[in-house]
Amino acid sequence: MRRAPATTPPAQPGTNMDMKLLAVFDGVYSSGSVSRAAEQLGMAQTSVSLALARMRRQFKDPLFVRTARGMEPTPRAEQLHRPLQQALELLRTATEQAVVFDPASSVRHFRISMTDVSHLDFLPGLVHRAESLAPGVLIEVLRIAPDMAARLAAGESDLAVGHMPELESGFYQQKLMEQGFACVVAREHPRIRQRLTPAMFQRERHVVVTTPGTGNELLERQLRRLRIERRVALSLQTLPGLGNLLAQTELVATLPQRVAQTLARIAAVKLLAPPFDTPTIAIKQHWHERFHHDPGNRWLRGLVAELYLE
Repeated sequence: MRRAPATTPPAQPGTNMDMKLLAVFDGVYSSGSVSRAAEQLGMAQTSVSLALARMRRQFKDPLFVRTARGMEPTPRAEQLHRPLQQALELLRTATEQAVVFDPASSVRHFRISMTDVSHLDFLPGLVHRAESLAPGVLIEVLRIAPDMAARLAAGESDLAVGHMPELESGFYQQKLMEQGFACVVAREHPRIRQRLTPAMFQRERHVVVTTPGTGNELLERQLRRLRIERRVALSLQTLPGLGNLLAQTELVATLPQRVAQTLARIAAVKLLAPPFDTPTIAIKQHWHERFHHDPGNRWLRGLVAELYLE
């Protein structure tokens, strides 16, 4: 955890602070790592180390000290952080028009954090589109983590895509779609044909998927409001293999609509309307304000939006 910034006004930095030094300071401060800052800035690690050494001489302070948790800022660095960050933002804004991101020639490494739901119904389209538009770009897909907000702020993830209510405030976001729920059962289920009644829903055995992004907590609240009980026989924390599981058992799963549709395409299962009103979940992409004007991040956001909104 970063310490709270000092309240005493810091001394003014020297006049020879250029944009590269400001970016290095901000990168090391935010990521807590020289190597990670170098990767984010597209610089050699030795160049970042040299820039950091220059700033240490200029401010006559170590600025960052290596600890078990990474490069931690000194009190002097905490004083400098806010004014230097403001100066960097001003320079970035002033030079924004000159920065160009060319996907066809870029070899940039992007990181997108996704829920398992997004893996299933969105990732194949992203791979195909990226291959055609940006063949040199590397896209690394990460799992949603409890510290997702900190990862976005540090640049460890460029985007977070899915149903993530915990990122509703403090981040830029774009709603990509809303969807309800569908019930999924084996195509040749012995008792369930073309319609699922409330009595059948409560009589059958269910599999509950608790992985983030499935909106299961919203569904559970709705069932409690309606006083509907389901007989849970199995609880899963992941989606892979769910289609085959449902095809080979008599279990019922209630899932987001697009996930259910994807399972129907790849496994011997069928979709049925739930016998009660279901909530809707919003799928959004989230990004930190530090990267709002970054041309590469903006291109990536546009690509994700096209795939969901087309």
